[in-house]
Amino acid sequence: MDRTDGPSREPRAGGDPRNGVVERTVPTVERLTRRADFLAAAGGRRFHTERLTAQGLLRPGTLPHGLRIGLTVTKRVGHATERSRIKRRLRSVIARAASDLPGLAADVVLVVRRPSLHAPFDDLVQDLRRAVDAVTKPRGEAATQKRPPRAAKALCGVARPPSPANSCDGSTDG
Repeated sequence: MDRTDGPSREPRAGGDPRNGVVERTVPTVERLTRRADFLAAAGGRRFHTERLTAQGLLRPGTLPHGLRIGLTVTKRVGHATERSRIKRRLRSVIARAASDLPGLAADVVLVVRRPSLHAPFDDLVQDLRRAVDAVTKPRGEAATQKRPPRAAKALCGVARPPSPANSCDGSTDG
């Protein structure tokens, strides 16, 4: 079947990459859809507000570039109509804030709470901007190095004398 017979498709606003024209004026925000990606993001940084929790993870350089955002609205938040309304509001928030979000290759999961249902729209936009900035912040040199393990606490505390049952003198005659 010949593809030229079908309806002609207009190129997207960013240009057609097949023609070598790529003009991105607004960074695109993709949707996070695979469960494995949601679980991977849960292992990254977290940021909490009253209305949502953001979990984010920078992707390795080999994967596609761009920010991907997933929404999680649990049944604890409300009935299906309320959950759908929250998701619609958050999609609008993401669309409004897309130009201000970083263009990093990162996955961000937003776990939404009930107060976001009645929160002012501008507050949600601010929360999203702050959350994405916090969870996609690249780690500095000092943070990427392994920390030395914490020193184990002594069994015998300095403040209280050792009891016969909890003796630290090393003897085995107990």
